[in-house]
Parts: sequence; C-alpha cells; structure tokens
Amino acid sequence: MMTRRQFACAATGALAAAAGLPTGCLNPSRSEGIIDTHTHFYDPLRPQGVPWPPKDDAVLYRRVLPRDFKALAAPLGITGTVVVEASPWEEDNQWILDLAAQDPFLLGLVGHLKPGRPGFRDQLARFSSHRRFRGIRTGGWNGGLPLDQTDWKRDIALLADCDLSLDLLIGAEQFPEAVRIAEAFPGLRIIVDHCCNVPVRQPLPEAWTSAVRAARRHPNLIMKVSGLVEGTGRSDGTAPAGAAPYRFILDPIADAFGEDRMVFGSNWPVSERFAPLATVFGIVDEYFSAHGATARSKFFTRNAQRIYLGPLVHHHRSRNHPPVPSSLRNVPDFRLG
Repeated sequence: MMTRRQFACAATGALAAAAGLPTGCLNPSRSEGIIDTHTHFYDPLRPQGVPWPPKDDAVLYRRVLPRDFKALAAPLGITGTVVVEASPWEEDNQWILDLAAQDPFLLGLVGHLKPGRPGFRDQLARFSSHRRFRGIRTGGWNGGLPLDQTDWKRDIALLADCDLSLDLLIGAEQFPEAVRIAEAFPGLRIIVDHCCNVPVRQPLPEAWTSAVRAARRHPNLIMKVSGLVEGTGRSDGTAPAGAAPYRFILDPIADAFGEDRMVFGSNWPVSERFAPLATVFGIVDEYFSAHGATARSKFFTRNAQRIYLGPLVHHHRSRNHPPVPSSLRNVPDFRLG
C-alpha cells in the first residue's frame, strides 16, 4: 500500500523521467524554505530583565527579537527557526512559546529544563502541552551528564516517551558521553549542538574524532552543524568565510552522519561575535551545495522537518488542532529507534 506522499513521489518521478530530468523524490529547489534550528531571542528591557547575557556583554546585551533575525535571514532564504532557550529561568520557556503563538516563523522551541531535578516531570508536562515545544537542551553547564544517576536517566527516558528530543551542549572531550547516551536510549532523538564545540584547529581532539566515528552506529544521534565560526576563537568578527577553512571538520562529520542526520543551525546572535549571519550561512551552503541538490535540501530543510517538526505534525493531527501550516504539510511523522 502506498501512502499519498509515496504516490505523489512516484508520479513526480515518472513525469521527471519522461522529461529526462532527475528523479529524486525530495524537491532540491533552492527556493525551498530553509530552517535554522538554532537561534536565541530575549529582551533585557523586560521588567524582570534577563539572566543571560550579562549586562557587560557589549555585543549581546540588547533586545534580540524574531523581527531582528528575520531582517537578516530572509535574503538568505531562511523561512523559519527552532529557538533554543538559553535562559535558566523556567518561565522564559513560556515567554518564547508566547512569541511563537503570535509568529509562525518560530516553528519550535527547544526548552531549558534540568533533568534529574525535582519538578522536572511536571514542568515537562506543562510545556510539552504546547505543540511547538519540541524538546530540551542540557549539558555540562546545566548539571552535567550524570549517566549513572537514576533520577537523571528517568527524566531522559521520559523525553523519549513524550516523543521529544534532547539537544546536548557539550565540549569536544565529552562527545563520547553523547555516544553513551545514544546507546542507552536508542528511541530518543539526540542532537549534538555546534559540532560538539570542536576547536577549528588541527590536530582534532582524539576524543572528538573517535566519537564521530562511533556515531555512525547510532541512527538516533544527529549532528547540528553550527558553531564553526565560534570555534575559530575570533571574537572580533573576523572568522574566515567559505568552506575551505572548515573542511577538515565537516568532512568527517558528513562521512559519519550521512546526509540524513545533519541539520543547519546559525547560533544567532552569538555567532555575530565571530562573523555576520551571511558568512555563517555561506560556509555550509558552499559545502553542502557541492554535495548535490538533494543533500543540500535535506541539510537545510527536510532533516529539520523530520527530526524536530515531524512530531509537531503528528501532534496537530492527533489533538484536533487547527490545520497544519502549509510549510509543514506532507512532512512524514518521525519515529526513531
């Protein structure tokens, strides 16, 4: 039995073949909307202020709202974003969800909750009732990765039960721990942020290199290709443009994760310390365009739809929410592990 999507793909392929055109099922068009899976928004002018960034941060301590990002992103073809909450204040998850309720450009939120802490289950139930709450981020700065603690493991398992994802913000030397989590929770989508914060210099750390190789065996482990300009350490805005300076990092990642397990993230506005958004985008656009239209389409759009937003479509369908936005129609539900 064919699904409607499979039937449409087969029909499209037959027409393309008859016309002598490529027959790939995915639409490789450059006009396809790009999804940035890693942005931050905040407003220091709120009455309560913000816990991050600090007031002495001359670059980041300013009002940063979706309209500011859209002005830079639209010329690049970016049509939506998944926001990653950096604030440790639990109510700031709600602040982003409230923004998302008013702006369809905000496709989803990766929230900030602390697994293993009292109240985690209740907070997860509260925020995940919102269809755009897609998972949480944790890491060494957020209580570590205590893989042997019962409470922590219980809460991580709960994410998988709720069909939510786990973003990890960890250093290059901690990459093997991400692999251990992937082994322990094969039904959980695990996204490693910022190329696991590997420094852009050679030789690459052995722990990072070996973990990249090991990641090949874990289909639930995904690499967010972001943080490259940050890895140069050039916080004066002079990180190099183009793919060549970063190829020695991108090549092993692409080889291990394949075209179905990588997503694009800008880390804006943090990335602005190191390079303009156009440079950040241009690095990976040059690299993945060289791998073909289908690989580019998956990297910039389809993988994010599947990994972050596929469950959102399922949530829409199963709970009688309003019709699915046109940008998310025909996205297959995603179940991994």
